[in-house]
Amino acid sequence: MARFGYFLSCEEHGPAELVEQARMAEQAGFDALWISDHYHPWNDAQGQSPFVWSVIGALSQAVSLPVETAVTCPLVRTHPAVIAQAAATCAVQLDGRFRLGVGTGEALNEHILGTVWPEAPVRLEMLEEALQIIRRLFTGEQISHHGKHYTVENARLYTVPDEPVPIDVSAFGPQAAEVAARIGDGLITMMPDASVVERFRRGGGGANPVYGGLKVCWGADERDAVRTAHRLWANEQLPDELPQVLPTPRHFEQASELVTEDRVAGSVPCGDDPDAHVKALSEFAEAGFDTVYVNQIGKDQQGFFDFYRAKVLPALRG
Repeated sequence: MARFGYFLSCEEHGPAELVEQARMAEQAGFDALWISDHYHPWNDAQGQSPFVWSVIGALSQAVSLPVETAVTCPLVRTHPAVIAQAAATCAVQLDGRFRLGVGTGEALNEHILGTVWPEAPVRLEMLEEALQIIRRLFTGEQISHHGKHYTVENARLYTVPDEPVPIDVSAFGPQAAEVAARIGDGLITMMPDASVVERFRRGGGGANPVYGGLKVCWGADERDAVRTAHRLWANEQLPDELPQVLPTPRHFEQASELVTEDRVAGSVPCGDDPDAHVKALSEFAEAGFDTVYVNQIGKDQQGFFDFYRAKVLPALRG
């Protein structure tokens, strides 16, 4: 049976709010936490973007749930040797309850230092090399690395967990799922697509875990919830590679003008019908996902957690 986690949105909430939401998630009966890792929000309406590693430190003292970044890009903005240190420290703070979710990132967050934003095939190549460095550093041994994309000289992590941090790879589509199967300890993907799960498992992922996530907007007025979801997260409906190449929140706002409220209503469970929420989460479980993370859009987090504790999680588990 699938487990159900809560997805903390660093794009929408400040650090204190995120820690409080994590407490509410644990009290409501969620099994685990995801947390996004961004430099910018997707648009100015979302309005936040705290440094994820600081927030995870606070989470380690506030809750007993497992935590995973969804996802970190260890390619351009932050060198993989630095990500290795951050992840190792989080794993120690969380007593082994930390997983590192990684992906090839978006120009939105990664272009800020003025470096070239590589094409997708190059980013996949960089990701594979980055994970080699990170895993070697997790051993606690001194390493040097002189590769195509990265150099590391005489680096050693002195604060490491007893076991290496598991690394899950974000992938969209069957071919990327095969890459995740080859280089990752698990798969992260955001659509309940059984064919992607099967491709991952047959490509070498075997019984490794598969994680998925979706956004919802709980509220007593369904139409108002749709408007909230559209105002804050219309960018979720942008197609294909576009979200990976737009460089600023303003560009996302411009592109999102093409996304209608009806498009959002057809993709995001909105309102207070528990059956709609249960159906959306069950689609992931039926597609073979091990854990599904749900994120509430908007400010009414307490109402959402009360609703899920009373009506949604019991139905999913019963």
